Amino acid sequence: MFCRIIPALITHKDICAISDDRNPGAFNVFKHCGKKIGALCLFLDILKAFAPVILAGYFLDTDSILFAFVIASPVLGHAVGLFGGRGGKCISASFGATAGLIPVTCLPFLLLAGMYVLFSGVVRIRPNRRCSIVVYACFASVCAVALNLLGYYSVALGCGIVSATAIVKHLNFRLRRSEVNENAVD
Repeated sequence: MFCRIIPALITHKDICAISDDRNPGAFNVFKHCGKKIGALCLFLDILKAFAPVILAGYFLDTDSILFAFVIASPVLGHAVGLFGGRGGKCISASFGATAGLIPVTCLPFLLLAGMYVLFSGVVRIRPNRRCSIVVYACFASVCAVALNLLGYYSVALGCGIVSATAIVKHLNFRLRRSEVNENAVD
């Protein structure tokens, strides 16, 4: 988790400890460590999901079910936090994985970006967690229909797993936060 490691190394700050939501995400790094460190962390989080997907697009059959799991793997790894911690909300990893699909099809990246713009800037769903849940639910639905119609079955499956991962992460975060608030009242 670059958003956890880099601030600790450079500024000696524990992003999880100082952020309101205890999430080691890029937004919190920007907020607590500044633009340069935030941009570096965001870039690296995107890159760690982009690299395996784009490489797999050149070396694997993109119609294979294995390709779907390559799309989903960096997002799942980011969400679970394989090297300690509870993982992130996987938004930047989702963008990296869909950007890695551009040589195969640019549709997932454009849909994800467009839906975030629509629901955070035009329609404005608040709070941000709810916005992300709506974005990923719509993204999964549109990808399932459009990509299957276009014959990108494994990409559709991969995007579905990415969406499910993000939705579960955001729902679990809401549940944990409400438990913390209830315990604080007791």
